[in-house]
Amino acid sequence: MGGVEHEDPPLKRVKVSSEESDSFSSVASVRELARCSSSDSMARLLESQEDDEVVGVKGVVKKVELVRIIAEALYSLGYEKTGAHLEEESGIPLHSAVVNLFMQQIIDGEWTESVATLHKIGLIDENIVKLASFVILEQKFFELLVGEKVMDALKTLRTEIAPLCVCTSRLHELSSLIVSPSQIALDGTSDQQLRIKSRKKLLEELKTLLPSTVMIPENRLVLLVEQALDLQRDACRFHNSLVEEMSLLSDHQCGGDHIPSQTLQILQEHSNEVWFLQFSHNGDYLASSSSDCLVIIWEVKVDGRISLKHRLSGHQKPVSYISWSPDDRQLLTCGVEEAIRRWETASGECLLVYEKGGLGLVSCAWAPDGRRIFCGVTDKSICMWDLEGKEVECWKGQKTTRISDLGISSDGKHLITICKENMISLFGWESNSEKFIEEDQTIISFALSKDKKFLLVSLLNQELHLWNIDGRVELVAKYKGHKRSRLVVRSCFGGLDQAFIASGSEDSQVYIWHRISGELIFTLPGHSGAVNCVTWNPANPHMLASASDDRTIRIWGLNQVDMTENGKHSTGVCYCNGGNLKSSIL
Repeated sequence: MGGVEHEDPPLKRVKVSSEESDSFSSVASVRELARCSSSDSMARLLESQEDDEVVGVKGVVKKVELVRIIAEALYSLGYEKTGAHLEEESGIPLHSAVVNLFMQQIIDGEWTESVATLHKIGLIDENIVKLASFVILEQKFFELLVGEKVMDALKTLRTEIAPLCVCTSRLHELSSLIVSPSQIALDGTSDQQLRIKSRKKLLEELKTLLPSTVMIPENRLVLLVEQALDLQRDACRFHNSLVEEMSLLSDHQCGGDHIPSQTLQILQEHSNEVWFLQFSHNGDYLASSSSDCLVIIWEVKVDGRISLKHRLSGHQKPVSYISWSPDDRQLLTCGVEEAIRRWETASGECLLVYEKGGLGLVSCAWAPDGRRIFCGVTDKSICMWDLEGKEVECWKGQKTTRISDLGISSDGKHLITICKENMISLFGWESNSEKFIEEDQTIISFALSKDKKFLLVSLLNQELHLWNIDGRVELVAKYKGHKRSRLVVRSCFGGLDQAFIASGSEDSQVYIWHRISGELIFTLPGHSGAVNCVTWNPANPHMLASASDDRTIRIWGLNQVDMTENGKHSTGVCYCNGGNLKSSIL
């Protein structure tokens, strides 16, 4: 591939570089108040455990806490006798006597008594006491209404709930129920069944409201174990399979054979350098484009084989960009500073050509609803069209560059584009607001994660930067190792839960990093020219594709896949057993 001549129109993708609304549940606002208040109160509980004995080699696990959460787990599993025996033998109660009394009063619906007992538990923070009292008395109010004791409910609201001065907006909502009690939705069970069910739910809420030292949260031990398994999985640099069960009996560690690192097929239908490729969202198709002006739709068979489905001809210039519709039934393709074509996946028919007089189009993307498309224009503007070809909107100014990627946020309200050499714009096209990501280096390309919360940016200095764009924009990781000096080399997210980062490279290899640790775990040799683009099958974590200047597309899979055929086929597919194509585990 050649270099770039300063301001001349690019003939290929070389980067120019210069300088429960349920009425029986407390509302979220009450819980939020509780979280703010309880953060200080947890450590200020009057009750304190005198026994500071610890267990474990690191000396960080308190024996009292461990025994209590084990007891809670036993009760949750239904082992009542065993839980009680543990409390008796250890001398460590799950809850204090006053807390046990409080919990029983809640289940029995003894509201006045439970509020009185709440004050005896020993909480210093009065806000927590008020919030918990509010939740309890709200339950009393609901049950009185359900029992058609409207005047008693009104009395509770005026004389018990209102004086707490907690959550005024919620108080107004409760007042409206006095006028129209039919707003309370029942679930078809009898009143008594409903009360028992909602009281148990009330207890669960109180456990989240009160400090954990007072009432052990539900399923605390299970939650801790799940967190431990999650940490082990995230730390496993090769975890890429749902089949691999995680056991509590041993530490989790996968092998490198879970990563697609073996060449299974070589697709050879393009007659020139392959610049771009992308799997469909459902993983059933692969689209590729080339400097031969051809776009090919490949079909992923049930057995994992890739076969040619359609050759899409019509572009007069090399095709540099592809975008699948949200339902994968259509495909957008963009020639280099030319036109955008919209194709039907099933038939391969060109449905419409989008052009802008006197200007070229450089990138394309679908709105999440699939009813509009966006494109970057050579005059640095961004345009929006409907599917009939009518230009709906055009945003002028420095919105994009001549060679650019284009992304759309999950809500469809923000356009993501390279607006300057070292800057990415997150443009709110409805609100006309804008925020930026600024890099120290020239930006080559970018890729969006599946959930649209992360942006992977490829830079001139041969680094990949991972940015969190969900809310506060921040840099979270960097990846190094691949080679890039003058070409547009693209990267992608992939694998199970998108736990990996893959990138092309000018040294003819594919590079794979573990996303969380940033560790380079694989380099995949095989191509004989620069690898321009990579794409990971979103429906199959064991399938990766790469496009190269050597005019081929390689399909990478697992080492243990048994391939029985060798040689070139009339479909433009070469099947490999991979015997002499060894990947490198780093």
